[in-house]
Amino acid sequence: MEHWSIEDYNNYKNTNKVRKSKYRATKTSIDGHTFDSQKEAEYYCELKLKLQAKEIKGFCLQPTFILAPGLKYKADFVVFNDDNTYEIIDVKGFKTKEYIAKKKVFEDKFNLSIREID
Repeated sequence: MEHWSIEDYNNYKNTNKVRKSKYRATKTSIDGHTFDSQKEAEYYCELKLKLQAKEIKGFCLQPTFILAPGLKYKADFVVFNDDNTYEIIDVKGFKTKEYIAKKKVFEDKFNLSIREID
């Protein structure tokens, strides 16, 4: 049986604090914003390029919508198009049951579709 000193245990504990994402997504930071996945960060970069090229009017990061008291849905982006339309965007690698339920409530309540980027 191996015995650790308190120092060995603390070193072990401190070097193994990184938690893996449940769905293998890697949090990624760009421009001071932290995204839940590399895919979401890449989409953000695409939107920045589209904005620079004047293909879109603008976009909003992680807007929150109130579905009911105590129930919120946070989209990844809202994109404002040149024709004065807008799209609710969710970048998905995996659709949880909670997301599917919230999507249905959102679409019914606001009569809008969520565009999913796979």
